[in-house]
Amino acid sequence: MRDEMRLLERVQHDLREVRWAAPAELRERAARRRRHAMAGAAIAVLMVAALSAVVTKRLAAPPPPPLAAPLAVPTVAVPSAEIPREALVQPGDLSVSTEPPLGRTGLGEPVQIDQMLLSCHREQGRAADWEMSRYSRSQTLLRSRVDGTEPGLAELLFSQDVYRLTPQVADRIVARIDALLTPCASWLARGEALWEGDIAAMEAEHRWEVTDRDFVGDQALMIEHSVTAVRNLETGESRRQDHLERTAVVRVGDLITVMGLGRDGTARELRRLAAVAAERLCTAANPPC
Repeated sequence: MRDEMRLLERVQHDLREVRWAAPAELRERAARRRRHAMAGAAIAVLMVAALSAVVTKRLAAPPPPPLAAPLAVPTVAVPSAEIPREALVQPGDLSVSTEPPLGRTGLGEPVQIDQMLLSCHREQGRAADWEMSRYSRSQTLLRSRVDGTEPGLAELLFSQDVYRLTPQVADRIVARIDALLTPCASWLARGEALWEGDIAAMEAEHRWEVTDRDFVGDQALMIEHSVTAVRNLETGESRRQDHLERTAVVRVGDLITVMGLGRDGTARELRRLAAVAAERLCTAANPPC
């Protein structure tokens, strides 16, 4: 019950922060937050081991014995597929104390950047979807609770998803993200949201912008998603908004990571953690750095 109440509190908080979207998009975002940012949420861990088989052939030797010794069958090294926990940003890499990481692993998951991007494309009649990964590992870091204080809604400090890609997807992933961002540089989203305590038909202006690229790793993007203005379609009343989300995307070899900070996070801190992430991904990438 505590987990369910926290989920309802977080959804209500998001509505107050004017993350305006159609009801279906709100459900999608709530499901994603439940997966990544709920304190006390159940953690499903699926460990995937890379298996290899060595096949040897036994050659029949006629009498008399062969003149030369049979050749040994060479052993081919199989690249690691599982993403180790050490390849992610560690709690000690942050400048503040955190609770133990909440995380999970997965198979064949989409490389998600911002779910609202797909809504933007659908409303424009465009076909769009995420690229698919082979394996993934995700984590959420929450601020440490001060001893002696009552449990409350946990504060999100940092979230990270790491995906292992096929070579073909790794080669095109950043260009694909750019293609998704271009038609949504400015987009008016319409749907229902909370306005002064009541649900009303709303319109919100969303903007996506790449503010930096290729600053670390093999490829990198710093993406800003802002909501600059909100209008009540029933009353015509408008409000300015200062909502801003930053996302860092870094590719190293066949790995790509998508990272974000909590509400108090800065662009400088996210860039620093992007550099830390690139260094940690090096040893787990195929081939290694």
